[in-house]
Amino acid sequence: MLEKVFKLKEKGTDVKTEIIAGITTFLAMAYILFVNPSILSETGMSFDGVFFATAIASAFASIMMGVLANYPVALSAGMGVNAFFAYTVVLGLGYSYEAALAAVFVSGMIFILISVTNLRKMVINSIPKNMKFAIGSGIGFFIAFIGFKNAGIIVSNPATFVSIGSLKDPTVLLAIIGLFITIALLTRKVPAAVFWGLVATSIIGVIMNFMGLGEGLPALPTNIIAVEFDTSLVGSFSKGFGELFSSPVSAAVIIFSFLFVDFFDTAGTLVAVGNDIGLVNEDGELVDVEKALLSDSVGTVVGAFLGTSTITSFVESGSGVAAGGRTGLTAVTTGVLFIFSIFFSPLLSVVTNAVTAPALIVVGILMAQQLKEIEWNDIAVATPAFITIIVMILGYSISDGIATGFLFYTITMLASNRHKEIQPVVYILDLIFLLYFFTK
Repeated sequence: MLEKVFKLKEKGTDVKTEIIAGITTFLAMAYILFVNPSILSETGMSFDGVFFATAIASAFASIMMGVLANYPVALSAGMGVNAFFAYTVVLGLGYSYEAALAAVFVSGMIFILISVTNLRKMVINSIPKNMKFAIGSGIGFFIAFIGFKNAGIIVSNPATFVSIGSLKDPTVLLAIIGLFITIALLTRKVPAAVFWGLVATSIIGVIMNFMGLGEGLPALPTNIIAVEFDTSLVGSFSKGFGELFSSPVSAAVIIFSFLFVDFFDTAGTLVAVGNDIGLVNEDGELVDVEKALLSDSVGTVVGAFLGTSTITSFVESGSGVAAGGRTGLTAVTTGVLFIFSIFFSPLLSVVTNAVTAPALIVVGILMAQQLKEIEWNDIAVATPAFITIIVMILGYSISDGIATGFLFYTITMLASNRHKEIQPVVYILDLIFLLYFFTK
């Protein structure tokens, strides 16, 4: 049966290799089970409820990707888009988390439409490549800033807006120790470095707590195995449609931002993995990419229903490919492990902001590497790229960064007499972004 579904011999692999690859992928991305609840719970969502939704949605989407598309790509709640959900849509714009979930649901439905029609190529070709890299790296800086802030390494200052926090604070010290450990593991190319860094930081935090070094440190869980699951967020998105569409222009920008980040995160990951395992045909197109995109978009819809932010393909899937994964059995294995993870939710008690901060900062470092792809010697594209990144960070808003960057892109292209390079879709987006700013 496995041979028939996953074509193992044709792909030059076997069951044992695929299972090991699936375990490797899971360990590389397991940090999301702790980081995502940490971020989304700041909106008032149940911490345990987000954990449950994240685990089940990740399992569903990963298994669907494996069975339908036969790709060794696992999925979970995307970093960056979860920050947009919490810090921009809810805490920034003042929407409830139900309305934010409704926006995720709608973006997922649109993504499904794009996945099953020719809109896919049109959308991919309409967005300037330099803007894609700018948005990806900008989100990396934004996520890292959140990590620094949550840990207390960066604090507010009435004179300078921000400044360095007190290193005497035990939670700040723990976060810095965790960051050193995680970076050390990463530089030594230890598999699943982010996850093991999180585990090490948790253990050190518990020891510090046991020694009575201060408040706010991780504490040992009262038990290990969960017998009840928090499903309070399931279906809550349905309560948010009225609030979301009370301002149609704002809703359009929010939905587009969710869709944009998900679509190009997924496309980038699929291309990267596809190149590694020979899924790109002679025309440079990914084989069965429609099925892969459909798996991703359906995962987002299911995730919104369960109560989590956008589900997307994880670039950490590359670790499983490096371990020999070549088929969807790798993704299915990862999905099954996500199901098992729901029984260990009590371990979340050791995951504090100081524990997750190093993971956020390191993920930001990895995402910021896209900066090298931007054509900085071309001022017409370097300007909107820079504006996108700096507004995201200083404006504390991913959507404001995207909107401002697109507007500057159009201005610089027109000013340099390169209007032919501007796709019609960009003009439509500019109009929406202008309406968004004037109606804020």
